[in-house]
Amino acid sequence: MATTPVSPAAGAQGPSGLMILTVLGLGIGSAGLLLWAVGNPLFAAAFLAGLIGLGGILILAGKLMSRPVAAEAPLRTDVALLRAAVDSAAAAVAITGADGRMVCANGCYSEWFGGAPAPAEIEGEGEMLRAAAADARRDGRASARIRVNGLSLSATVERAGFAEDHLLWKFARSDDVDLLREAQRLVGGQPGERLGEAGIMVALADAEGNVLGANHAFALRATGQGSSPVAGTPLVELIAITEDGQFHFVSEPRGAAPLRILQVPVVDAPDALTLFLLLDDPSGGRGRLGREESANLDALLDFIPLGLALANVDGRFVYLNKAFRKSTGIGNGPLPIYPGDLVVDEDKAAVSDAVRRFARGPSTSSDMPVRLKHDPDEPVALGIAGARGLGEAAVILSLKDNSEADRLKRQVAQATKMQAVGQLAGGVAHDFNNILTAILGYCDLMLMRHTPGDSDYDDIQQIRSNSNRAAGLTRQLLAFSRQQTLRPRVLQLPDVIAEVSNLLKRLIGETVTLQVKHGRNLGAVRADPGQLEQVIVNLAVNGRDAMLAKDPTGAGTLTLQTYSVSPDDVRKMGTDILPMGEYTALRITDTGTGIPPAILGKIFEPFFTTKEVGKGTGLGLSTVYGIVKQSGGFIFADSEEGRGTSFTIYLPVHRSEAAPRPEKSKAKEGVGELWGSGTILLVEDEAMVRAVAERALTRHGYTVLTAENGEVALEILARHEKVDLMISDVVMPTMDGPTTVREARKTRPDLPILFISGYAEEQLRKSIDLERVAFLAKPFSVQKLAEAARDALHPK
Repeated sequence: MATTPVSPAAGAQGPSGLMILTVLGLGIGSAGLLLWAVGNPLFAAAFLAGLIGLGGILILAGKLMSRPVAAEAPLRTDVALLRAAVDSAAAAVAITGADGRMVCANGCYSEWFGGAPAPAEIEGEGEMLRAAAADARRDGRASARIRVNGLSLSATVERAGFAEDHLLWKFARSDDVDLLREAQRLVGGQPGERLGEAGIMVALADAEGNVLGANHAFALRATGQGSSPVAGTPLVELIAITEDGQFHFVSEPRGAAPLRILQVPVVDAPDALTLFLLLDDPSGGRGRLGREESANLDALLDFIPLGLALANVDGRFVYLNKAFRKSTGIGNGPLPIYPGDLVVDEDKAAVSDAVRRFARGPSTSSDMPVRLKHDPDEPVALGIAGARGLGEAAVILSLKDNSEADRLKRQVAQATKMQAVGQLAGGVAHDFNNILTAILGYCDLMLMRHTPGDSDYDDIQQIRSNSNRAAGLTRQLLAFSRQQTLRPRVLQLPDVIAEVSNLLKRLIGETVTLQVKHGRNLGAVRADPGQLEQVIVNLAVNGRDAMLAKDPTGAGTLTLQTYSVSPDDVRKMGTDILPMGEYTALRITDTGTGIPPAILGKIFEPFFTTKEVGKGTGLGLSTVYGIVKQSGGFIFADSEEGRGTSFTIYLPVHRSEAAPRPEKSKAKEGVGELWGSGTILLVEDEAMVRAVAERALTRHGYTVLTAENGEVALEILARHEKVDLMISDVVMPTMDGPTTVREARKTRPDLPILFISGYAEEQLRKSIDLERVAFLAKPFSVQKLAEAARDALHPK
């Protein structure tokens, strides 16, 4: 755009000084003449003032007119300049004026639209573009999607110009172009050849029915020779329809097998690309899909992992493949009549309406979230698409089977939760053990000053007894968190069951029948026999309670069965949790009430119980879980309500030679032999534990030096030459026990060490690479501490 300066005509000048004097003289003369004629001086003066004022206005106007003025000429559009600018754009660009007429357009616009028609005049899309122009004039910007000359275009229009009375149009190709190329590549490439080998002919056509690509199987049948091109040929010239509604290739003779055609829209848009799948139909299209005459098609669709189903125009199912039946929980049961029968009541109306709409409308597709009856808590996406050329089938329904992925997600979430709860339980048990150590220690010290018959003796014993019960609970927590101290050895499961059988018979009662079955060729396992007995007892007691809940008389059968599991058996199980290997399995089955599926995944959580208040701690099964996992095994629960529950434990087979059975310990030495002498350095950060241990060791004849942390302990070692034994906690702030011991042995390499801790010895020994160290688990009694100190000072 340009502006042109405009000025007055040449020679036009402002009034000169002589002209001004002449006008002034004439005015004064006229005023004198008026005074002589009228004789009124006031009237003459007013006349003169008016003349002077009028003259001043004329003079000022003359000066303004004499100045050159730069006035804008009417705006004129430089079309050549605009054309050069918009031609540099990669998309089609056009500018229209206030009256809707074309001002200019670039070359791309002319190429796509066959000249330079105004957008509102484009054939077939003028109404949509006129509406977009109106929206842009109102809102400043608008957009639309059009299809012109086989091109799918996205149009944007916005106000432009100084007065915003022009419209700037931009047209760009939509994603259909890339989609076309990708579809052509897939149809004509290896995927299309694979479908051809399966007997499926594939053709890709545009909205006008022109073939854009096809696999070799289609080209061979459509032209009679696979080398002839079919791209660009109208589909109606390749396929004909008979009077009875059957489809045939034009190139094939009469009597050839008719075709069954499946029409699938590539994108959810009208007049979009369409994929045609063609199959030979020996039945002539008279049968329903899913019957014996379509066995080959059924087998092919059953092989697909995507759930597919077909419904007719009335919304009734005509076919369901295997994956669809599995996803909807039908299995091998009776087939439903309508798709709405598979979903919850709240979704029935929406599904039924969608099926009817797609059955009678255009061949489009859509997804909708639904909740299936067999699993209402997990929403799934149901795909619905209109189908044409499938006989009575008018709607395709798709449903992906996510059950396996959901199962794995739940297992991972459950394992993560169990690990977190286990860490919490272990930390609670460790802190609680420190408290119980102090309580038990002070009870032992008070019992040394009292004899049976004293008034306080029974009360102290009651406190000690309850403290031991609390210590048992902490051991169960540590077992669940896999942090308890185990004494594993190589053993046979039948031997452990034989040891505990008599106890089981007393626990389950006379009304419960105990059956024991042992398999052959059982491999040895490495585990703590005492802890395995605890596992068996806990599971047996749970089974007894379940049978009592089912029958007040407690009648039922408890079965203990052992058997070997080979790697091939593990592979057949198809589980992702159990690694490949050899196992010896123990299955404990009861005939009780069973466990509801809703709580089956929670039974191993600590403090979870279905028993009445006061009749269960909720730690029985969590203890079992911890012992089995700490022993390197796996445990699974299977239950059926009303019939009973089975717990199966898999322990890995231990291939090394069985370790010799430990000899039974000799009778404990007398109390008097617990007395000793020497200097002991006690390092413990808990003041109550440190105080009771100091008093206990002092009463047994030792000189005790105490330190509340590792730094103080090292300072004491530097001051005292003679220290016979160091007793140290493992987990302490600032400097832990193992670090303190390493520093101490730099100057005293032969110093005996006794570690005390509420954590498991196995867990600690993995992180403690020290020699000649003993271990004492909390909580401990005064006698246990004295025995451990004696054994550390005088090892056997």
